[in-house]
Amino acid sequence: MTEHKKEEERIEVRFTLNGQDVDCTIAPMQMLLHLLRDHFLLKGTKPGCEEGECGACTILVNDMPVNACLYLAANAEGKRVWTIEGLGNGQDGLDEVQKQLVAHGAVQCGFCSPGMAMAIKGMQLFQQRTQQVLDRAAIQKWLEGNLCRCTGYVHIVDAAERLLQQNHG
Repeated sequence: MTEHKKEEERIEVRFTLNGQDVDCTIAPMQMLLHLLRDHFLLKGTKPGCEEGECGACTILVNDMPVNACLYLAANAEGKRVWTIEGLGNGQDGLDEVQKQLVAHGAVQCGFCSPGMAMAIKGMQLFQQRTQQVLDRAAIQKWLEGNLCRCTGYVHIVDAAERLLQQNHG
């Protein structure tokens, strides 16, 4: 009996990644986390639990935070994807989210920091889009999916609160 190995199906996906149009050929079930890290070499999006529980892989898709470990790369078709590498400006390289995290001492080991920053950026964009004022309780609720073992969250929430106050006032 001769074994026939079926050639793995591949699909084409096109999306905007950190402001640049990209296209690539992927396996239909490939997760966006692995595409970002392995194909585009964007290592800031961390593989933590790979079960959607820790938030280390948080990125923005169409300005909303998602867990890249649970998001099929095929679903990025036609969408805007932002990773931590896409945050920042040409002056000092830091986005205002990152500046607030540093100013409030909210970055320690750095493992959760990229995902935390992206979740806060999503919060900032949500607040700008909806003109809804997010108070401290709403910030805490928003960040529930991002785990941090080092900071105890107080400084992270302080940084987010300050950022959102600046942007709303």
